Amino acid sequence: MYWQKRFDRPSKDSVLEGKILAIRAKNKDFGYRRIYGERHTQGVAVNKKRVQRIVQKLNLQVTSFTHKSRKYSSYKGTVETVAPNRLNRRFETSIPHQKITTDTTEFKYYEKDNKGNGPMSSLSTS
Repeated sequence: MYWQKRFDRPSKDSVLEGKILAIRAKNKDFGYRRIYGERHTQGVAVNKKRVQRIVQKLNLQVTSFTHKSRKYSSYKGTVETVAPNRLNRRFETSIPHQKITTDTTEFKYYEKDNKGNGPMSSLSTS
């Protein structure tokens, strides 16, 4: 029955909840990481797990930066000049060695020194 008496206690996080609500009112797109950073720059030491728990309790999760809200795009624009496509997928010919094609593939490997470790390098073959 001791836990029933605990319901009457004031919350230890009530002051922090007010500060988090004030930060969130000023910055609508702040999640728990940015709120934690803001509290840290204000000079208040608080655990980020505690901030995350309070944000979840107050239902203040940011939905504008979720993974589903952004669509992946690998398009980087025109990086370099692209060679003209002269074959247009017409690979067959009656003359030998008229059309010679190759595939450029990148292989990743490790260069090992005499100690057995080293940085990763890549090798392109064409």
